[in-house]
Amino acid sequence: MTLQTHTISTWRNMLRALSGMLGKAAAHESAGTLMEGRLADDMLPFATQIRMLANFPRQALNSLANADFVSNEEDPTSLEDAKARIAETLAMLDTVADDAFIADEAMVDLDLPNGMKFRLSAADYVRDWAFPNFYFHVSIAYAIMRSNGVELGKADLVPHMMQHLSQAPG
Repeated sequence: MTLQTHTISTWRNMLRALSGMLGKAAAHESAGTLMEGRLADDMLPFATQIRMLANFPRQALNSLANADFVSNEEDPTSLEDAKARIAETLAMLDTVADDAFIADEAMVDLDLPNGMKFRLSAADYVRDWAFPNFYFHVSIAYAIMRSNGVELGKADLVPHMMQHLSQAPG
């Protein structure tokens, strides 16, 4: 499996899972207040978590595929808007050419807003930065929904596993 295939398929799986969770959240009584929800006072709210998840593949592809994808800097204002942002990112992933990625060993410069700078290979960038940060924000969004009473379980986080089911329980 190439770095490109692994990266794009991972983002697709998790964004589709997130979209499904947002659907459940929209049907929950906490739907009206969820966008401002947070796990701790010093953590970013749910709306920002969703914005970051919709933007992260775009930002990563700017480094990994020499792309010019623009991020949305406004937080979604509703669960419907959040689902639309996820759908836009999924559609954008479909536009990435099969041979778009730079070589695994090509160097990537990572400049953080706090002034820190890193230089690492594309493969290291995906393993050490892109995936951990992406999964962090998926987990935080999941936890905010759960803490607001949305009935979610692990199956909601990994629905893509059903394609690999070889034996059902029971």
